[in-house]
Amino acid sequence: MAYNYNMHTSSRVAIIGAGVSGLAAAKHLARHHPQVFEASDSIGGVWRKCTYETTKLQSVRVSYELSDFLWPNRGESSFPTYVDVLDYLEAYAKHFNLVKFIKFNSKVVELRFIGDGKTLQMGDLGAYGNLLPGKPVWEVAVNTGDGDIQWHAFEYVVVCAGKYGDVPRTPTFPVKKGPEIFKGKVLHSMDYSKLQKEKASQLLHGKKVAVIGFKKSAIDLALESALANQGKEGKTCTMVVRTPHWVIPHYWRATVSKFIESYVLWKLPLEKYGLKPDHAFEEDYASCQMALVPEKFFEEADKGMIRFKRTTNWWFYDEGIEFEDGTTLEADVVILATGYDGMKKLKAIVPEPFRSWLEFPWGIMPLYRGTIHPLIPNMGFIGYVQSSSNLKSSELHLRWLSQLLDGKFTLPSKEKMLDQFLKEMHVMRRSSRFFKNHCFSTFSIQHADDLSKDMNLKP
Repeated sequence: MAYNYNMHTSSRVAIIGAGVSGLAAAKHLARHHPQVFEASDSIGGVWRKCTYETTKLQSVRVSYELSDFLWPNRGESSFPTYVDVLDYLEAYAKHFNLVKFIKFNSKVVELRFIGDGKTLQMGDLGAYGNLLPGKPVWEVAVNTGDGDIQWHAFEYVVVCAGKYGDVPRTPTFPVKKGPEIFKGKVLHSMDYSKLQKEKASQLLHGKKVAVIGFKKSAIDLALESALANQGKEGKTCTMVVRTPHWVIPHYWRATVSKFIESYVLWKLPLEKYGLKPDHAFEEDYASCQMALVPEKFFEEADKGMIRFKRTTNWWFYDEGIEFEDGTTLEADVVILATGYDGMKKLKAIVPEPFRSWLEFPWGIMPLYRGTIHPLIPNMGFIGYVQSSSNLKSSELHLRWLSQLLDGKFTLPSKEKMLDQFLKEMHVMRRSSRFFKNHCFSTFSIQHADDLSKDMNLKP
């Protein structure tokens, strides 16, 4: 692969990714004429790459819209399909003329820090530094797909590559007990999402399908398998569940209270199917782990088209899956709905020493105001923290970042930023054993107030 070292400096600001956060970043930073690098040939991010035929938004339209671009039919009570969401994002990009900033089929493969020539030390916890110093701080290597690597130089980089998609998280297995000995087909949910409707249906119809996992993707896949297996030739789909998380009805509108757990158990047959989590509902709320159960999911379970197997450990044998209790499950297709490794994707492009500092020392990114890593200069991260409304949180973070870059306010010292994050992490840790999911739903109002105060807005 050839490297083109003719440095491009057409803009001061780079944005990595043209998903939801990347598009919003381009809009909020438009006056800087940002350069957006998108690896694929279209906008949409996970809504384009990680969806199935049955994928829908987990909320009504008004809960998932950017404040300056409302849904045309926002009063509808139905949950939008992934196609509806993509149409909305396309309209948003067109309305604000954002496509002019985007380089499609341009995958960022490496970042190189040039800074001011000084070697950065982790122990330097003083001032953060100038955000737009008037000279390049980062060099960005971009693979355009034609065999060349182009280098660009920027003063500031906004990372909107996302935690989901691109790099699948897959289980590890003992020797000779992995997918290589299985006679059937094994694929990750990411691979399934790339299939056309007809091929996806052919893969599932008349097949004994095992879906590994019990979060949103796994639940959608199990329902899709059940719907593809209606009729005499239909086969049952089995969900292999290690850690059940709380799920809520598709028509859910309530807020969090101590009565929710009882209400969910009354409305959904979790105990009947052995799916009642061992932890409190509040822990899943605090870690953004809840999933909405789509219509007909438990109806298909009641018909026997979806079954559940609780297990701590499993592995492959030639005909299917074997469990630690000695039982087996015959399968034709095994789909790993085991999530994504967003940190591995990030570490692939971030250079040392910053790569080692990404999650240091607590195992999660210490993002001040959900956006700034105190130890990584001239770089913002959007979409790497979760809340009860990720889209609205990302938009608020971008509004804050935009004003920060414009010099409307300044950052505290690195030490104070890390101290602030440490306080937030203690709250997350007290609220849930799953705190490394990096969700601030339990203090989202306080978080929004802090951002607003920085911007001199009324909280």
